[in-house]
Amino acid sequence: MPGTNLTREEAQQRAELLTVDSYEIDLDLSGAQEGGTFRSVTSVRFDSAEAGAESFIDLIADAVHEVVLNGRSLDVAAVFRDSRIALARLEAGPNDLRIVADCAYTNTGEGLHRFVDPVDQQAYLYTQFEVPDARRVFANFEQPDLKGTFQFTVKAPTGWTVVSNSATPEPKDDVWHFEPTPRISSYITALIVGPYHSVHSSYDNPETGQSVPLGIYCRPSLAEFLDSDAIFEVTRQGFDWFQEKFDYAYPFAKYDQLFVPEFNAGAMENAGAVTIRDQYVFRSKVTDAAYEVRAETILHELAHMWFGDLVTMEWWNDLWLNESFATYTSIACQAYAPDSKWPHSWTTFANSMKTWAYRQDQLPSTHPIMAEINDLDDVLVNFDGITYAKGASVLKQLVAYVGMDEFFQGVQAYFKRHAFGNTRLSDLLGALEETSGRDLKSWSKAWLETAGINILRPEIETDEHGVITSFAVRQEAPALPAGAKGEPTLRPHRIAIGLYDLDDDSGKLLRGERVELDVVAGESTQVPQLVGKHRPAVVLLNDDDLSYAKVRLDEKSLAFVTEHLGDFEASLPRALCWASAWDMTRDAELSASAYLDLVLSGVAKESDIGVVQSLQRQVKLAIDLYAAPAHRDALLTRWTEATLAHLRTSEPGSDHQLAWARAFAATARTPEQLDVLDALLEGSQTIEGLAVDTELRWAFVQRLAAVGRFDETEIAAEYERDRTAAGERHATSARAARPTPEAKAEAWASVVESDQLPNAVQEAVIGGFVQTDQRELLAPYTEKYFSALKGVWESRSHEMAQQIAVGLFPSVQVTQETLDTTDAWLGSARPSAALTRLVSESRAGVERALKAQAADA
Repeated sequence: MPGTNLTREEAQQRAELLTVDSYEIDLDLSGAQEGGTFRSVTSVRFDSAEAGAESFIDLIADAVHEVVLNGRSLDVAAVFRDSRIALARLEAGPNDLRIVADCAYTNTGEGLHRFVDPVDQQAYLYTQFEVPDARRVFANFEQPDLKGTFQFTVKAPTGWTVVSNSATPEPKDDVWHFEPTPRISSYITALIVGPYHSVHSSYDNPETGQSVPLGIYCRPSLAEFLDSDAIFEVTRQGFDWFQEKFDYAYPFAKYDQLFVPEFNAGAMENAGAVTIRDQYVFRSKVTDAAYEVRAETILHELAHMWFGDLVTMEWWNDLWLNESFATYTSIACQAYAPDSKWPHSWTTFANSMKTWAYRQDQLPSTHPIMAEINDLDDVLVNFDGITYAKGASVLKQLVAYVGMDEFFQGVQAYFKRHAFGNTRLSDLLGALEETSGRDLKSWSKAWLETAGINILRPEIETDEHGVITSFAVRQEAPALPAGAKGEPTLRPHRIAIGLYDLDDDSGKLLRGERVELDVVAGESTQVPQLVGKHRPAVVLLNDDDLSYAKVRLDEKSLAFVTEHLGDFEASLPRALCWASAWDMTRDAELSASAYLDLVLSGVAKESDIGVVQSLQRQVKLAIDLYAAPAHRDALLTRWTEATLAHLRTSEPGSDHQLAWARAFAATARTPEQLDVLDALLEGSQTIEGLAVDTELRWAFVQRLAAVGRFDETEIAAEYERDRTAAGERHATSARAARPTPEAKAEAWASVVESDQLPNAVQEAVIGGFVQTDQRELLAPYTEKYFSALKGVWESRSHEMAQQIAVGLFPSVQVTQETLDTTDAWLGSARPSAALTRLVSESRAGVERALKAQAADA
């Protein structure tokens, strides 16, 4: 029984047999306001390489009414099972297939998601098809290498808007007839339907005469917050930079960006109709880091129009290349595009994406960048830090290795050669070998086909005058985590080494010299260029963050950086040193107490707001999970007092002030500190420049609920001030956070014992339920979690089940007993490979925390 899975072998066999020509899809969404099901009619034309062959088409439907193949009506009961319709006795050459079905609206963010806005009580729909969910809306051959054209016809309620991949037509009698798309994969088709608000403009290139219609959409209840000018500005910068670098004109008829509710991911690269989570329409003040992340998301999806949509992977094992390329080029665009507001984007990359990659690469589920994807279940859990962040890090190194001009020349040849087709990694590497003259086969084997992370350390010898007499880079390949497949691997690295000294006049750490070199795939690489130079205060390996490796400072550099980390003039070396310190803390080489000391000594000098916010999150995590239990209260007291002091002394109205307000709200604990939150909420106390707006109010309310200060009365009163979808989520989270057995039981039941919550509300409940200072209250739920988990996994959709499997794992119970209980369940429950992976990753977090707590004892 295939269930809803599809193996790579089945996909290969189907692709050898079939070639898809076109789809015509007719959907009746006129009953969307009421919900339930909708009529889906699919007509598909395809060729078969053999007469009399058998195959299948994919469909998940409540009911199938009609299957007609080449004029023959097939017995629905005989041919429709699980998620497939069997197709027998195919004709050699052209075949015609028509399927009539009833498909269901969802509230899980998969397929055709339906959401009702509490503000106007109107329904809003959007599709999310990656990886295998177009089949929830229309019958199709659900694999990326069976491309076709798609022509949608949609009946919608009067007054609604329908947006798809093709240009939006004028409706006739509430029916929208779209022109066929170019040849694309099913997973990037899209429909967004509802009474959406929209703003329109265009991207115009006077040199070529090109004009691309641009649209931005959101719900009317968010329209007052939609900063469309800023979004259009980033979009146009992306068009300029990508078209220059790719030397290929934007390949679709228009470019719409649709901010949609209850979206599971950040965004989705549907061709010409990108969907984006509507939390990126900011209702309240946010820091510039949030605008930077939003801009990166916008550029990431725009890059996919070429890499992913125009040229698409043959199978999901090259998903990493899809995502890594979009990540690398979006951040490169922010760094290098003229007039970019975020030229420091590589600092953000080092600070956030790289730390995600390093964390993922040290889990028992670590895998080569080019992962083995045997079926859909494999790919659904592979949207991870290796696929996105490690892949992008390695691409950044590849660019340094072959040269940026040569890299993009290869990319240009690749797009021209494979437009509207499907490719493998070897197609891109072949193009890059042609333009760079480099042999990339050994590079690919070392970097893409092996798992794990290297450590680079400097080995420095000096004479009595401080002159360097010997300098080498020592490379280590630590053992892979228990359970991981593969062997430790030493790799070639392209790195820079920076030499930094303190400037007497400015008091800043400045780089006096930079050397760039290839580190060999061995234990030691000599650096003769540095011999004879005076030893500086700080030697920083992997300066400019060209390679992907954990970096350690030598003893003298570490001692100096500990005192002067905030004094680096440039943001990137600061971020690299902060990241190294955090990595040492996670590896139990630096105690949580020492990490707090380091942050408190340097964070006041940190100007990059994204780095500040990361440090705030990491300190809280370190104290909650990595600090010895006996030290935790004292460390929390120091940290919370520091957050309040920074809040009071930050520049009024600044991003730093807002960040410290949120950090204080996350950790306030004494009666006096909680009184401050309460007074700020009431307005009886103010801090100059701090706007206690809607989102900040909810941050305060959630903390006051979590410590028992607020109960249903106060939460309901706050919801009355904000009767929106976001307000509903915040109120739900606050209720789940209350420190009572009754509140926990109610939250648990709503998520685990019932399956009625929409995806975003379930996520909010889980976020409120798990509170690190409620360990004793949550302790009984470890047994409940393991008792329910397998049933939840087998009965819920992938997105909903993964939320529960990861979000409700007893991560705050950092004990050997938690590890033993997890091991016993893994041994007896026989979970699927995907569920085993998620649980094993969570288990690894507890194991790491135990080691870190021992180091802090």
